[in-house]
Amino acid sequence: MKICIVGSGYVGLVTGACFADLGNTVICVDSDKAKIKKLKAGVMPIFEPGLEELVRRNVKEKRLSFTAEISDSVKKSQVIFIAVSTPPKPNGEADLTFVEHVSKAIALSMRSYKLIVEKSTVPVNSGEWVERTVKIFNKRNIEFDVASNPEFLRESTAIEDFMHPDRIVIGVKSKRARDILLELYKPIKAPVIVTDIKAAELIKHASNSFLAMKISFINAIANICEKVGADVTEVAKGMGLDKRIGESFLSAGIGFGGSCFPKDVAAFIRIAEKVGYDFAILKEVEKVNAAQRAAIVKKIEDTIWTLSDKTVGMLGLAFKPETDDLRNAPSLAIIDMLKPHGTRIKVYDPAAMEKARPLLKKSVKFCKSPYDAAKESDCLILVTEWNEFKELDFKKIKKLMKQPVIIDGRNVYDPAEMKKLGFRYVGVGRG
Repeated sequence: MKICIVGSGYVGLVTGACFADLGNTVICVDSDKAKIKKLKAGVMPIFEPGLEELVRRNVKEKRLSFTAEISDSVKKSQVIFIAVSTPPKPNGEADLTFVEHVSKAIALSMRSYKLIVEKSTVPVNSGEWVERTVKIFNKRNIEFDVASNPEFLRESTAIEDFMHPDRIVIGVKSKRARDILLELYKPIKAPVIVTDIKAAELIKHASNSFLAMKISFINAIANICEKVGADVTEVAKGMGLDKRIGESFLSAGIGFGGSCFPKDVAAFIRIAEKVGYDFAILKEVEKVNAAQRAAIVKKIEDTIWTLSDKTVGMLGLAFKPETDDLRNAPSLAIIDMLKPHGTRIKVYDPAAMEKARPLLKKSVKFCKSPYDAAKESDCLILVTEWNEFKELDFKKIKKLMKQPVIIDGRNVYDPAEMKKLGFRYVGVGRG
């Protein structure tokens, strides 16, 4: 099929490259001309394992192209995916300005039937607004359909998630739209859920909010474990083996971050408020998540006594391993809480350093390695569980540090082993 993807961020770029790899002709559109220039030169604007190779292969095969011009791209395509950003407003509600602008641009560019698909995470009823906007600016009365096809891509495993998903959700109003999307996804072997548009929109917010709730729940359990002297990793294992609960998203730590969970939880709370429902559970999810970052700073203070004139080495900046994404990263919140105390902060991350520099500027020292971050530090805190941090030479690290203190924000290390090596070890929910 001939496909246009409007928005070339994490979702749009991965989606476009994967659809092209399935044999479709895909045009990725983005208003950021600098990004388009980079993509045309084969330079990826994001860090995502396997993406560069996938993009280059499909560009070479002439199945994938990039442009900043939406009009011609719409005219050449049958299916148009809207994959633009829906950033949070100050009150947490999703800002749909970009979605509205794209809907208008599509309407003005149409010359033949188009299937317009919401790929961005949008509040329920957004499909109706897209349809209304297209009707207003569709002066030629061209036939079109609107559909919802939420994405469930995890950063660092996005390509695998696209090609081998748990499920494909399609929200449609017409048989024509249903048949086109079923044909498009035919090469992918996965359960397909066909619903109306509103249900599809809700599935996305409900799924992410539930997963965020699991994380906050196990973090709340971790707080109880600390008070009674139990190990949350053992509790989580005992819970997770119950098939009704499952092991995933039961890792206690600093809390969730990234571009999806914080934004989607806040948006879902506002969606519920608009229809007259107080989503109190999700408000508590937000509260627990915020408290985890403050709790880590308290652990540092309790372990090294005072924060003033101390040096803290931070391992990891990205919100999760195998990505350079710093959106809502716990690391940034912890740095913001440490700075007012006069704490010197040294940081190292395998992928996110360049994106971090303009955000953190001179407030931290950027290090060349984990060992550089440990050198002369009073405390070393693990924030992001990159694999390379699991294989460190801790005998060397102990010699480099002022004080042998490890704050394990992801429960990666064995407490007994760390103590045997002579470290003061503090994890999350480990008694």
